[in-house]
Amino acid sequence: MPVMFCQVALVLLLALSCLVQSNGAGNVCDLGRRPSSRPHSVSILEFGAVGDGKTLNTLAFQNAVFYLKSFADKGGAQLYVPPGRWLTGSFNLTSHLTLFLEKDAVILASQDPSHWQVADPLPSYGRGIDLPGKRYMSLINGYMLHDVVVTGDNGTIDGQGLFWWDRFNSHSLKYSRPHLVEFVSSENVIVSNITFLNAPEYTIHSVYCSHVYIHRVTANTSPESPYTVGIVPDSSDNVCIQDSTINMGYDAISLKSGWDEYGISYARPTANVQIRGVHLRAASGSSISFGSEMSGGISDVVVLDAYMHNSLSGIAFRTTKGRGGYIKEIDVSNIHMVNVGTAFIANGSFGTHPDSGFDENAFPLVSHIRLHDIVGENISIAGDFFGTEESPFTSVALSNISLSMTNSGSPDDDSWRCLYVDGSSESVVPEPCYELRSYESSYGRAEAL
Repeated sequence: MPVMFCQVALVLLLALSCLVQSNGAGNVCDLGRRPSSRPHSVSILEFGAVGDGKTLNTLAFQNAVFYLKSFADKGGAQLYVPPGRWLTGSFNLTSHLTLFLEKDAVILASQDPSHWQVADPLPSYGRGIDLPGKRYMSLINGYMLHDVVVTGDNGTIDGQGLFWWDRFNSHSLKYSRPHLVEFVSSENVIVSNITFLNAPEYTIHSVYCSHVYIHRVTANTSPESPYTVGIVPDSSDNVCIQDSTINMGYDAISLKSGWDEYGISYARPTANVQIRGVHLRAASGSSISFGSEMSGGISDVVVLDAYMHNSLSGIAFRTTKGRGGYIKEIDVSNIHMVNVGTAFIANGSFGTHPDSGFDENAFPLVSHIRLHDIVGENISIAGDFFGTEESPFTSVALSNISLSMTNSGSPDDDSWRCLYVDGSSESVVPEPCYELRSYESSYGRAEAL
């Protein structure tokens, strides 16, 4: 009898294990992670900071973080930022730290480039995003950290990005622009209850990270800000983005995993990501984009319950020859789009290369994309799906989609445009292109097998 019981228990344990693994990204946001209280707390005032918006407080932040390192083995500590306008250059965080911004506390980024440290390019990119060579470090940085929190009572971090946008537009940057917050090779990261304004480039960049939880944040830049992006999970896994509002000049949320030969060599994918309950605007880009820097691979992503508005495009899958990598196992559902140029884009010829060292025969894989339960109002183009002859996009499944088009009924109605793509559709209005109508597509046959 005990042997029988052990056998049954083993079967149940294996079944539970399989269930947990099969749910993938579905579990990421269900962990209910919230910032835990720290047993120790100090105020930035104790380190000589002055919140007048004019006094430079970089040294105060650096000294405070250095002091709080001593509490890492004592339950960690909190750095409290009271109401005021706290001007600073770039500074680093430490493990087991909570950076807490009180209501009406504003951390202001200096507009003097000499107040920003310079760093080598990320190994999965091989160069800066804007320029070859080095890059400015982000305003707030975390490198190889564990258990770090940036939160508050809706305090604000303002990147004062206009200075950097003008430099970018005038081609007068010395190095690639900084981000507002960046975590590198870190785990158990929480960002919550903060308003971010005017990022020079990305607002929150998590690269080579695990277990990143972004909750109830607001991120805004001007619609005219050049190539500003909200939240960027980059070669990171187990990421949750939820209950947030993001309004950007370019992309609101963009998933990435390295650039051409550098990303292929680094070989760290972005995987197991859930995005839900978000309001997104992307003036000249996409509300949610995948790539085009995706050479390490992007997979197992769930997007649900999103409102996308006043965006050039809603959901975009971007790649090009030489990228390698893959975008696969993506599920997007319960989406409401309003005033969106193109609802869906999958472009196999998008983006540039970091240098001439890319492999022309490194063709990307785009497959097993599921878009369903989506409504749209005032949509100009339903979908542009353009794969490549060498590597067509496959297994694209559309269902229960209803888009109200701006040119509905027009003799020039060209709602869907497709080339080198294979998929299936059911209950989709307007009716998709022929390549996406087949119920006997490769996806259907694969499922049948």
